[in-house]
Amino acid sequence: MTGRRVVFMGSADFAVPSLAALLEAGARVPLVVTRVDKPSGRGLDLSVTPVKRLAVERGLAVFQPKGLKDPATWEPIREARPDVIVVAAYGRILPPEVLSIPPRLPGGAYGCVNVHGSILPRHRGAAPIQRAVLGGDSRTGVTLMAMDEGLDTGGILAVAETPITQDDTAASLFDRLASIGAALLVANLPAVLDGARTPVAQDETEATLAAILRKEEGRIDWSRPARAVCDHVRGMESWPGAFTFAPGGLRLRVFPFLAPVAGGSSAAPGEIVAIDADGMTVRAGDGCVLVREVQPAGSRRMSPRDLAAGRRIRVGDVLGG
Repeated sequence: MTGRRVVFMGSADFAVPSLAALLEAGARVPLVVTRVDKPSGRGLDLSVTPVKRLAVERGLAVFQPKGLKDPATWEPIREARPDVIVVAAYGRILPPEVLSIPPRLPGGAYGCVNVHGSILPRHRGAAPIQRAVLGGDSRTGVTLMAMDEGLDTGGILAVAETPITQDDTAASLFDRLASIGAALLVANLPAVLDGARTPVAQDETEATLAAILRKEEGRIDWSRPARAVCDHVRGMESWPGAFTFAPGGLRLRVFPFLAPVAGGSSAAPGEIVAIDADGMTVRAGDGCVLVREVQPAGSRRMSPRDLAAGRRIRVGDVLGG
């Protein structure tokens, strides 16, 4: 890796270990391309991307285009003279003009590789990690892919897998896959550039789309099977967060870890069957789930028993609204 000129394109936390690993492996990174700073918080202070934060700490040049359609945005990347462009959680599709900037890989693919948080072709798109948990997948991983002009449709260069346990949330899995992706990248990129590892076409019949999450998707559908409700809460952690409504319109955020439990066969979906020291038992579509922690809007996280002590919920209430 030493001496290779790598333009790195990334924005989210997932990309940070990959950039750090490239630097530790001796790659030369003449330019880091990341999303623009965004106003955040009540004061609308500008928030920088995690990748920019690391790049500034390491003294790397940073470029933050608003988009990549304007030809003027391609020049700083060309001027960096990359041997390869590495992309990880950048947040935009690269146009052909950017894909064409580095020399082609041996075999003819564009000289751009992507670190993607799923086992492609499953979960192409913006939210592969969350969708894997939401879908109840038993395993996932990271794919190193030779990029083309489609959405995560390029040839597969290398894959690393990991199980998804019932204790995993999207947040915990995100962190684990970020580390796996960094290791996969530095272990395979030299062979990719030398032609010892070449892309293998994806099986289009196995492709699925991992669409970006919408805030309203966090709402719990208590009519679904108990395991699906548990997967939903795990998959929505930490954003947008799983939520439901108690009688009177009280919005409750629901936190992992839920567990399917027996009982409540005569109750309606969403009905609170019991509240005790273990949590709140709520009827789902084919059984019940045990909710251990909630957060009322505008308040702190608490146990359901504490919430019931304040007379904001009680046995027999039906959640969902």
